[in-house]
Amino acid sequence: FDPRHYLGTHCYGFPKTGPHRLRFLLESVKDLRETLKKKGSTLVVRKGKPEDVVRDLITQLGSASAVVFHEEVREIL
Repeated sequence: FDPRHYLGTHCYGFPKTGPHRLRFLLESVKDLRETLKKKGSTLVVRKGKPEDVVRDLITQLGSASAVVFHEEVREIL
């Protein structure tokens, strides 16, 4: 979870993620983790800037054969 997604927008100061969306996200992540656990896997969840969190996870693992990510598309008005 990137803390920057929970700040106000730069245009009008509205929250980017309100309480209902946050609850949905948390419930979805919990459900995904439980589903993966039933299949013998797991889900790593971290809070922080992705550029820091991913670097730290790779360091903890000691090696990584691939890192896959996506960048949020931002509409410029």
